[in-house]
Amino acid sequence: MRIVVVGTGYVGLVVGACLAENGNQVSCVDVDRTKIASLKEGKIPIYEPGLEELVHRNCAEKRLVFSDQLDKAVEESKIIFIAVGTPTGDDGAADLKHVTAVAREVGKAMNGYKVIVNKSTVPVGTAERVRKIIQEETTHSFSVVSNPEFLKQGAAIDDFMRPNRVVIGAEDSQAVEIMEELYGPLTRTGAPIMVMDCASAELAKYAANAMLATRISFMNEIANICELFGADVGHVRQAMASDHRIGSAFLFPGVGYGGSCFPKDIKALVKLAESRGYSSEILRSVEHVNQKQKLRLVEKIRDRFGHDNLKGKRFGVWGLSFKPRTDDMREAPSIVIVNSLIEYGAEVIAYDPEAETSAQRIFGDKINLVKRSYDVLDGADALIVITEWNEFREPDFDRMRKLMRNPIIFDGRNLFSVEQMQAQGFEYISIGR
Repeated sequence: MRIVVVGTGYVGLVVGACLAENGNQVSCVDVDRTKIASLKEGKIPIYEPGLEELVHRNCAEKRLVFSDQLDKAVEESKIIFIAVGTPTGDDGAADLKHVTAVAREVGKAMNGYKVIVNKSTVPVGTAERVRKIIQEETTHSFSVVSNPEFLKQGAAIDDFMRPNRVVIGAEDSQAVEIMEELYGPLTRTGAPIMVMDCASAELAKYAANAMLATRISFMNEIANICELFGADVGHVRQAMASDHRIGSAFLFPGVGYGGSCFPKDIKALVKLAESRGYSSEILRSVEHVNQKQKLRLVEKIRDRFGHDNLKGKRFGVWGLSFKPRTDDMREAPSIVIVNSLIEYGAEVIAYDPEAETSAQRIFGDKINLVKRSYDVLDGADALIVITEWNEFREPDFDRMRKLMRNPIIFDGRNLFSVEQMQAQGFEYISIGR
């Protein structure tokens, strides 16, 4: 099939590259000409395992092209994916200005029947809104489909190529048939293609992310309660996870969630409910707990070194991205933690395998970014673990002790066992233990 993907951000690039990998002819379009020029040179603006190789291979095979000419791409294609950003507005609701702008341009460029697919995370009613905008610009027939993405950063390629499910919100059989044909190669192992109304499809993405965020905040509350009574949240988690009604996913305590999806989608769903007069008390609490949890490590550090002043203290930080296997620092707990330490007068030296460029943009010269993980330990009063990259899981503890001024670790991801740290001679402060 000939396909247009509008937007070359995280979702757009992954969707475009994966669809091309399946043999489709894909044009990825963006209004940012500098970005398009960079992509044509083979420079990938984000870190996602496997994405660079996928883009280069499909560009070489001429199945994937990049362009800033939306009208031409629409004329030559049957399916148009809208994969632009839906940032949080000042009121917390999703801002649809990019989606509606694309819809209008698509309508103007149409030269025959097209299937317009909302891939962006959008509130209920967006499909109908897009439909009305396009109708104002064209007399050609078309279908609007809601096809939310369920991609985990760090595993997005595998999530797209081997989906748990494909959700299709559509109002006519012609669009359903086309979408089922498109996704057929990805669902041969039995993953269901779920066809439903557009409103349900639009809400499905928000509901899924809200549930996952709720589990994270819930487990962080349990961890904090464990600390009050001397319990071990690891044991509590194992007991909970063995119940088949609960399971083990997203039950690890830490320093809170971040990223481009959970914070934005929770806020958007709260505002969506409010637009119909409903107050989402659970979701409000999920967000409130998460914001408090981002400061949990800072509270522990201040308890250990003194509440009022950390001046003269030097802290090494392992991990800045909001999760491993990505360079994304949007809403990352590290931003809150590092900025708080700086406000209290501390010196911060940090390392992240992939997020250095993002960190430089966010922190500027307020922190010292180093190229190797052990460099943050030289003369450090303590190490703070914020992101659980694999390379942090089995470090050389003897080397660490020799480098550090004080053998103290504040572990925001519970990478190590309490007994192991005691045996290694470290003062060890973790979450919920």
